[in-house]
Amino acid sequence: MPVRVEKPEGEGALTEFVALFDRVYAERAAHWPASPLHLPMLLGQTPITKERELQPFVAREGGELVARACAAVDHPYLALWKDAVGHVLLFEALPQAREGARAVLDAACEWLAGRGLQAARTGFGLFETPYNTDAYQTLPPSIMRQNPPEYHALIKQAGFETEQGYVDYALEVTPALRERWQGALDAARRLGFEIVPLRALPAEERAPLLSELWNETFASHFGWCPLSPDLTALFLADGSALDTSVVAIAAGEPVGFCFVMPDDPSHAVLAPGRALAPSERRNVLAIGVRPRARGRGVNYAMAGYAYLELVRRGWTHLSYTLVLDDNWPSRRTGEGLGASLCANYVAYRRDLRRGHGAPR
Repeated sequence: MPVRVEKPEGEGALTEFVALFDRVYAERAAHWPASPLHLPMLLGQTPITKERELQPFVAREGGELVARACAAVDHPYLALWKDAVGHVLLFEALPQAREGARAVLDAACEWLAGRGLQAARTGFGLFETPYNTDAYQTLPPSIMRQNPPEYHALIKQAGFETEQGYVDYALEVTPALRERWQGALDAARRLGFEIVPLRALPAEERAPLLSELWNETFASHFGWCPLSPDLTALFLADGSALDTSVVAIAAGEPVGFCFVMPDDPSHAVLAPGRALAPSERRNVLAIGVRPRARGRGVNYAMAGYAYLELVRRGWTHLSYTLVLDDNWPSRRTGEGLGASLCANYVAYRRDLRRGHGAPR
């Protein structure tokens, strides 16, 4: 059946675009629903689109929507990296929609090439996380992908190549680990560091400070897209991260942050009879320390504070974070906190200079 590619416009068409996510994952025994942020983002109603251009595409077979992707030009990314890379976001495809998947990925790449970009990345950037390679049935932290295994073949058939690997870390809480985290927190305090939850800061200072620290400490991180205060304000809007997220202060100056947001497992979609295991109730985490404060245990102290707060609330399993394969300082931090590798992820890149269509 021939495939037709369309550019969805208007709330109805974009709602259908977003809804494909839930159709793809409907057969999973446990999955997160489509993000409530995606429709406002595609409609240009969030801070995400202030400095970014988005163009969604869908593929239809016999009138049925079978695949989707969204091309994105991220101007803050381009200004930081001076690397002519566009992004392909929100890729999803129904089982067996091989031609539809190829069609929307090609269309997104052609659109980016038409704007002078030389490469396309899918799997990292603009709140996109990489594609999972080995933990397909376990419910991951809500920010992480739970993609079907066939996505890797679909992406590669569209001319993408493996660009970057990642590892995810998780841990089970034990009395010994609680003591370790408290010890790290006490040691940092003896060195003169204050570990302050975001809730203790004036409300108007939280998002700008988080933006400043995140952008500075992640400036050399592969694929990092700078976050404006308007964007970090989105992360803090519901208040769920204010007591578990902290900043480290030395001599009155902020030197690091640890953003931790506990997932709400009540939002997960479960098949009849499927219950979440304790290890599937985790959190999102991001951590960064300014260079002048590194090597003094501030990273362990900030994460330790957040973990102890979650344990106080009854959490038994925690997530460290998604880490680049070759980011050994961060990997050692995760292991030092007691976490171990639990899943692998990957991002892809396509060279657009070969022409608008990769070789078939």
